Amino acid sequence: MIGIMSDSHDNLNAIRSALEVFNQAEVKMVIHAGDLISPFTAMEFEKLHAPLEAIFGNNDGERQGLKSAYEKLCILEDFKELKINGRKIAVIHGTNQALVDALQKSGNYDMVIRGHTHQMNVTEGKTIVVNPGETCGYLSGQKTIILLDTTDLSWELVRL
Repeated sequence: MIGIMSDSHDNLNAIRSALEVFNQAEVKMVIHAGDLISPFTAMEFEKLHAPLEAIFGNNDGERQGLKSAYEKLCILEDFKELKINGRKIAVIHGTNQALVDALQKSGNYDMVIRGHTHQMNVTEGKTIVVNPGETCGYLSGQKTIILLDTTDLSWELVRL
């Protein structure tokens, strides 16, 4: 099982709640699909009991500060390819919908994890596209994350 989150926008209480769920579920990894925002958020992610994979989002302006703050946790990039339990996963923030669609249609991935829209959405198909919504809850009023089983790609939406 992995944890998926995005768009935490430095909401420390929401991040703490998400990490508590992930730690209790004993996830094997957490994937953050961008918009961490502030370097000080790394202090919270250090409490995670699993490895973290994270990417930059369009609002992550302090890139050098984020890279330095997160260097013990993960390497921050704009795009990542991961392999988990034999599943090939693309992680992108998703500001360019055509690029997200191209990744899905390419047939190269079992899953595309994206964020940016602040709306939870899972698109089933040969390549599943997972958007966990927003961890911060600022735009939709919903603080959401996803727990996903990489064996059968079943998933559970968790409201914080």
